[in-house]
Amino acid sequence: MSNVTSIAKQTDGDLIQVLQSSLYPGATIGSVQMVLNYCAAAGLDPMQKPVHIVPIWDAKAKQMRDVIMPGIGLYRTQAARSGNYAGVSDAEYGPDTTDKLGGVEITYPVWCRVTVKRLLPNGNVAEFSATERWKENYAVKGGQEKSIAPNAMWLKRPYAQLAKCAEAQALRKAFPEFGSAATADEMEGKEINMGAAEVVTQPAERKPAELPAYPDESFAENLPKWRDAIKAGKLTTESVITRASSKGVLSDRQIASINAPFEDSKIGTVVDAEFTKAYEQGEAA
Repeated sequence: MSNVTSIAKQTDGDLIQVLQSSLYPGATIGSVQMVLNYCAAAGLDPMQKPVHIVPIWDAKAKQMRDVIMPGIGLYRTQAARSGNYAGVSDAEYGPDTTDKLGGVEITYPVWCRVTVKRLLPNGNVAEFSATERWKENYAVKGGQEKSIAPNAMWLKRPYAQLAKCAEAQALRKAFPEFGSAATADEMEGKEINMGAAEVVTQPAERKPAELPAYPDESFAENLPKWRDAIKAGKLTTESVITRASSKGVLSDRQIASINAPFEDSKIGTVVDAEFTKAYEQGEAA
């Protein structure tokens, strides 16, 4: 008896409990049920975690929602089981560049290339290469934040994450019969626009815009209010930097001033409530 058949004989409640406590901790019952339905339709074993639950910003509904997407491991498994998989190259990276995105400085490779090999019926081995660019693939922070800063995983592993995206694209080129769905790594931090011809897009408002330097006079006026609000727990340093960066490019000195430890600051603790409310609504910066 196959593992998929054995799993099918269990109750949905039992499976959901197992998956929630092991492979998908913190996921809702509805999202885990979607995983089971996806695996049942595709004949996959959910205990091998072939798919991932990815929170995606729904532009039409104006809220986050969970979407089931294949993992890179599923494409690798399908290729291996085909009997025609002849290996994959090491990731080849382009030059490094350092950029500041949403107030966060990061060094990343401009591009990454991966080649997948497939054995053809005539005995020859064909190579299918894919080149992916970091700026077009990196995952931004949560949809509601409207931030262009990379999320924690892409900030920590800029090379490995991009390599997985390039490999997924190369696998789809080499084995198109296994589907064309983007993987979880490729779609994390992106946006769903159900009314567009391209179903999944990265939101335009998260792309870096060319802005003038943040005026020193305005910064000097706003800094005490920002720092008071941060100390009172009304705002975070990250939210202040993100909002201010939408008005102008912050210098390293200005960012350091926002992040300065409070024990070294002479700023008071009184919060300007009206300023904080206006700031949170995007009316002050």
